Amino acid sequence: MTRTPLMAGNWKMYKTAAETTAFFEKFNPLVAQADHCDILICPTFVNIPAAAAAAGKNVHIGGQNLYWAKEGAFTGEISGPMLKAAGANWVIIGHSERRQYFGETDETVLKRTGAALEAGLSPVVCVGERLEERESGRTADVLVSQFTGGIAGLSPEQFAKIVIAYEPVWAIGTGKTATPEIAADAHKVIRHAVHDKFGAGAAGKIRILYGGSVKPDNIKKLMEQEDLDGVLVGGASLDPASFAAIVNF
Repeated sequence: MTRTPLMAGNWKMYKTAAETTAFFEKFNPLVAQADHCDILICPTFVNIPAAAAAAGKNVHIGGQNLYWAKEGAFTGEISGPMLKAAGANWVIIGHSERRQYFGETDETVLKRTGAALEAGLSPVVCVGERLEERESGRTADVLVSQFTGGIAGLSPEQFAKIVIAYEPVWAIGTGKTATPEIAADAHKVIRHAVHDKFGAGAAGKIRILYGGSVKPDNIKKLMEQEDLDGVLVGGASLDPASFAAIVNF
């Protein structure tokens, strides 16, 4: 089954509105002919309007997180409808930095994913193991556990609208990249879990991205892996030429 690759950039806590506009002035022409994949960029909340205004027609804009309530006394949070109104159509959920620094759990991942879908946003739901979990041979157990707690609670109709991103925590921002083979093995584990829960059709359709020190010089080998349907890029997505090279792999 042919799955359209999704090349996603997560800008984390970088760039001002002016820098966002300047990025797209350089980036848009470099990817204008990229009809082989979907392109997504997730800037900070305050830069979503600038990104939505400046992005080329073939570039989607997303948020990096959202809260599960539509509104209320939740200081510092942002809701799905607010993201949508600001110009986002996608949202990253459960990124390892949210899990590591901000207390994200599988349970809150599920709540956020449901809220995103209700708001009409497409969620990129992240899973991935820490270094000590990999070294103790627990990668598959961790991935299945995160899938079971954070994704398997969706209905089949909801599940059909999400993308999963495999992000080994030990490879994010460290310069260490999972070898294409390590990534492929993890993607197989996730796809097998999808098969067990949602069936063969869903397993064939679900897009699973790889995230973790993705760069122009390793993208081709990663994308050659059968179960790898795109990437979630951090640092390398901040530079227009670098991210364009990844998009145009």
